[in-house]
Amino acid sequence: MRTEDEKDINKDLENKNENKDFEENDGDEEYFDTEIYTLTDEDGAEEDYELIGKYMEGDVTYNALIPADESKQNGEYIILRREVDENGDVYLVTIDDDEEFDRIADIFDDSFNDVDYDGAE
Repeated sequence: MRTEDEKDINKDLENKNENKDFEENDGDEEYFDTEIYTLTDEDGAEEDYELIGKYMEGDVTYNALIPADESKQNGEYIILRREVDENGDVYLVTIDDDEEFDRIADIFDDSFNDVDYDGAE
């Protein structure tokens, strides 16, 4: 599931935030290619999700995703941790540790709340 183009998604957000390891997809197609991930749930059902943010902490990357199908979007997002196996394959996995999840969720929430989608300062 690794994309070939791992580029900065939103330079404005990167410059606004103290944490330079956070990237957010602000919906402006002119500046980035949308990253879509097909996730499989425990029942084997597949659904496409769009990457809306990425946070790196050390060598660990966390992804914030929303359903790619706009009719399934409800204003919430999911957070998954990227893991690489011994063969170099990338997997997105749930964060089981409550403290880790809460810490990362706070980072995404704060970063998403800092974005001015209307362009006003």
